[in-house]
Amino acid sequence: MNANNPYWLTVLNREVVACTRCPRLVVYREQVAREKRRAYRECEYWGKPVPGFGDPEARVLIMGLAPGAHGSNRTGRPFTGDASGKFMFPVLHETGFASQPNATDRNDGLTLKDLYITAAVRCAPPANKPTPQELAECSHFLDRELAGLERVKVVVALGKIGFDAYLNYVKRRGLLSGKQGYLFKHFPFKHGASYRLPDGKVLLASYHPSNQNTQTGKLTREMFVKIFKEAARLADE
Repeated sequence: MNANNPYWLTVLNREVVACTRCPRLVVYREQVAREKRRAYRECEYWGKPVPGFGDPEARVLIMGLAPGAHGSNRTGRPFTGDASGKFMFPVLHETGFASQPNATDRNDGLTLKDLYITAAVRCAPPANKPTPQELAECSHFLDRELAGLERVKVVVALGKIGFDAYLNYVKRRGLLSGKQGYLFKHFPFKHGASYRLPDGKVLLASYHPSNQNTQTGKLTREMFVKIFKEAARLADE
């Protein structure tokens, strides 16, 4: 845990790490931690829910999907030790949000400035697909976290699940009306899309920096840098 976290966030993160609300996710994350991937056979896996990470005074928030089975489920920190992180952190470093371009483990010295990273689901889900019920269970933590991060002005959603998770958070606060389909119709997910929401924050949409997107060229480094330069610009407005 970050020793610089305010008390409310330290308490929340302890509750996140201890959570066993979703039996399917508990079984999966612990099974992965026991069996391991051959390349990480000598590593001691985290194997628990992964709390958010970053600057509690951040004006920019990254909303991800969930821990990777052999990434943050192994290291215990979002986007750390996996291919998505290897793509993302150099971009965050270039755009001034990260102290270094590499993220290998919780003790690597990485710090974030004006940026906080969280996820729609805190446990690694099978096939990277959480169920609607699992998203709902994790929303209790997400609501408290987002309410406490009072300075956030810009939310960068990585992928449609993270994008929808933030829209549903805004809806739970009573700031968006209508059925879920209405929300999706009026706020379509598209890389580079930017929406000013009723809570005053800007929601930026980006493709997720997964291997599936980065190795096929669907998401390029140039595209990703542009997203975070825009996030920095909007945060300064």
